[in-house]
Amino acid sequence: MPLKKHLRETEPFDRLSEESFSELASTARSEVYPAGTFIFHQKDDPTGWLYIVRSGLVEIVVNSPGGGDMVVDYRKEGQFFGGTPIFSGETYTGGARAALRTECWLIPAATLKAVAARHPRVGAYFTRIVLSRIRQLYRQIVATPTQGTPTQLEAYPFKKRLSEIMTTPVLSVPKTLPALEIAPLLAAHGVGLLAVVDAQNCPVGLVSERELVTHFLVDQQDPQQCTAGDLMLAAPAFLPPDAYMFEAMALMQSRRLKALFVVTDGELAGIVTPRDLLHYRSQEPMLLLGNVREEATLAGLAQIRNSLPPLVRSFLAENRGTPEILEVLTYIHHGIMRRTCELTLAQLAAAGKEPPAVRWSLLVMGSAGRREMLLAPDQDHGLIWEDLPDQATARAAEEFFARFGTALTKNLLAVGYPLCEGGVMASNPPWRGTLRTWKRRIQDWVNDPEPMKIRSSSIFFDFLPLYGEVDLAHDLRVAIASEIEAFEGFLYQMMTLDLRHKVPLSLLGRFVLEKSGEHQGEMSIKQGGLIYLVDCIRIFALERRLPVTRTLDRLSGLEGLNVFDSETAEHVRAAFEALSYLRLRNELAQVDAGQLPSSYFNPLTLAKPERELLKEALQAVSKLQDATRRHFARSAF
Repeated sequence: MPLKKHLRETEPFDRLSEESFSELASTARSEVYPAGTFIFHQKDDPTGWLYIVRSGLVEIVVNSPGGGDMVVDYRKEGQFFGGTPIFSGETYTGGARAALRTECWLIPAATLKAVAARHPRVGAYFTRIVLSRIRQLYRQIVATPTQGTPTQLEAYPFKKRLSEIMTTPVLSVPKTLPALEIAPLLAAHGVGLLAVVDAQNCPVGLVSERELVTHFLVDQQDPQQCTAGDLMLAAPAFLPPDAYMFEAMALMQSRRLKALFVVTDGELAGIVTPRDLLHYRSQEPMLLLGNVREEATLAGLAQIRNSLPPLVRSFLAENRGTPEILEVLTYIHHGIMRRTCELTLAQLAAAGKEPPAVRWSLLVMGSAGRREMLLAPDQDHGLIWEDLPDQATARAAEEFFARFGTALTKNLLAVGYPLCEGGVMASNPPWRGTLRTWKRRIQDWVNDPEPMKIRSSSIFFDFLPLYGEVDLAHDLRVAIASEIEAFEGFLYQMMTLDLRHKVPLSLLGRFVLEKSGEHQGEMSIKQGGLIYLVDCIRIFALERRLPVTRTLDRLSGLEGLNVFDSETAEHVRAAFEALSYLRLRNELAQVDAGQLPSSYFNPLTLAKPERELLKEALQAVSKLQDATRRHFARSAF
């Protein structure tokens, strides 16, 4: 195809004047690059050309954390590259290498800038953020409405933080303020309530017009003898400024609160009232969240859990980002599991089995610990309690937690959480014990890294305290970091086991499907892609002693430590979001068909753009595997 004809069909050149088309075509020259030739390298200064692929294939590559190059994108016939540095003056964020014998048209920077001066749309195109192909496909697919989507709900409650909606500053008074001064203050400021604070400006209660009416008109108390401390509703609810709006809605609904205080570093930062929340219409999902805390039966919790698919369907219809959906789903799952824990304790107490007076915590692991739960997570949990010097007390604690672990596992199953096939549940002795016992397990896993122990550690290292004493979990984090630092060879062994399988793509880019068994003709998005990405990021995070467990938080931490450059991190991030999106949508389709949700499906049933997205994401995971393998194979131990 002649260059001028091609430009007429390609954004951002498709609206140029005939003069500009002729100028670009007349100043362009052609260049041939043999296969394997670098056209330019990452961090090179701009060459002064815009490259348009006339024939062949170009790889866009970045430096990987393990050394060598990582392919993050491709440019095919008719596509261009190398334009952004012409306008930014910065070095290339990635290199360009001919994958095959490639011929390119080269347009001089001076000509491109001259055309951009007459057509600002051209300059704007090259100065905007350039996304990887995975991100482009993902956004395109997510933004495409699906048939039969339900009426959209207002999604802001699931995205906004309290810092965005809270009222600040808050009218506040000390406990000693005479009651007669409260009504004039409310009237002067045009508000219906105020906060009562201590000497450190920490809220200890609130007083509203209702308290004034109740105390002085109904109870007929003497206003001369009352203070704000006498009138206030004590023990107010707190949340931090970065808490999500849906958390505030759930808390206020479950406790029937008239206000909720936003507190940072122990000081009052703002206040949220039902009036603040009325600007947002999505009340039904909020009622769902609030009902979890109020539910008194396992059957009721199961019903709430079964109501998650419509919520997810609404989010997908609203084009919500996958990380946001996972965050909300995990929040609800955690609430259900926490409430199941409370009901289990109540059952045991009714049978005369009270917990011993020891510090203890329920740990959740796997996707629950990473806050990446979807529609059908299984059980991954354990119990830890403090070391006890007295043998009688220690035996009593072991007996209670064995009974509690068994009852909790049974109740979670009744609520709808399947048993873990690997037995990672507090009902099994290897997944409960004292702090000293857990430290010995961690030491054994790290120093004797045979396959079964590595599998156990991979699940456990994503743990999160869900109920009980948080500091016990902190002690475990310190133990893990210390053991790995003492024997870095563990990370090499973990890499060797975790990466012994490849993504289900052939050398020719075809999907590799199961040849027999229950899932013949299918593949697993989780086992074939997501698990490898999660494993790789976890290994790097363990090496750098990052305390976070969420995959995207780990990735951001690694980017901040320059383990991954920004381009590589964005490519991996896009792959994670794309795979999670496809898996979530597949689970929803299976629920709609009356099937149990799983990560298995036939990728050939996907529409063409979705198949391309899946392939691109799996290729990104494969490159990440290669980078991880190179990095830890070279580590000294």
